Amino acid sequence: MDIQMATALAISKKGVASGGAATWTPAVIIASCALLFTVTTFWWLNVRRGRLKSFEPHSFAAVVNQNIFRVRFPFVFHNTGAVPIVIQNLRLRFLDESNARPLPWVATRSHIKPESDDAHAFPAVFSVAGRAAFQSFQEFGAPSPGFILGAEDYRVRLEAKLGHRDKWLGILDFTLRAWRIGDPGHFITYENTPDSISEENRREAQLGLEFAQISRRQENPDSGSAS
Repeated sequence: MDIQMATALAISKKGVASGGAATWTPAVIIASCALLFTVTTFWWLNVRRGRLKSFEPHSFAAVVNQNIFRVRFPFVFHNTGAVPIVIQNLRLRFLDESNARPLPWVATRSHIKPESDDAHAFPAVFSVAGRAAFQSFQEFGAPSPGFILGAEDYRVRLEAKLGHRDKWLGILDFTLRAWRIGDPGHFITYENTPDSISEENRREAQLGLEFAQISRRQENPDSGSAS
C-alpha cells in the first residue's frame, strides 16, 4: 500500500512539473512580452516624469546704476517627460563669486529688449507641458549683486524651485559675458556670444561698470562692502 501511494505521489508531482513547464510555450512568452511592452509604453508616454532642461541664451539685457542691478534673459525650458512640470520660483547665482547673493526673479517680460511695452508681469508660478518647450523672458535683480561686476566672463547658474521638489535645483550653467555691457547706466540689450571685441571697447566697458558701481558705493557705502 505504501509503495502504491508513493508511486501515485511521484506521478502526481511529475504531472504538475510537466504541466508547469508546458505553460511557458512560445505563445505565452510572446503574449507576456507584448503585455510588458504595452504597460511600459503607456508609462513612458503618459506617466513618466522627466527633467527640466534649458539652453544657453545668446543675448541678455542689463542695467547697472547707483540704485539697481537688473539682468534679463530669453530662456527656453524643455520638459523631457510626459507629465507637466510646475515651476514655482527661479533665481540666478554667480558661481565663482564668494560674496555674491542669489539674484531673485523679479519680473517676466514679453521680449528681450527693454521697452515701455514689454509687458511687465510679476513672478508667478507656471508650468511646462510634457514633452514641450516653453520660451519665457525672465528678469532678475537686486540693489547690488553683492560684488563689483567687472568687464569679464562670469559663470552663472539658473536654479528653479519645482512643484515636486523641496530644494532648489540647478537647471542650467552658462557664461554671462559682462564685458559686453557697454552702457551700464541704461537698460539695453547685448549679445552673449563669445566673439571677441577690441581692447578699447573692453576698457570702456570696464570703466563704465566701475563708474556705475563706485557711484552707487558713494551714495550708499553699505552696498559695496562685499568687494
